[in-house]
Amino acid sequence: MPKSIRIFIRKEKARIRRQFFDVKKQNEMIAEIYKKLSVKIEQPAEKIKGAKTENENEKVKVKKQKTVKA
Repeated sequence: MPKSIRIFIRKEKARIRRQFFDVKKQNEMIAEIYKKLSVKIEQPAEKIKGAKTENENEKVKVKKQKTVKA
């Protein structure tokens, strides 16, 4: 996980612990943060703007292999 996300999580957990005194509520809010971030991190490459699909990556590999053999 990138350092910036780890820092964000640490600060959010501290904010939640200051804001809510109920331990159950704290755990629910922290779990919600992890749930939101896991969805954003696991996005497929096709949904990310400018990212290549697997087929495009395979085409590039084939082109590189052909140039090496020639």
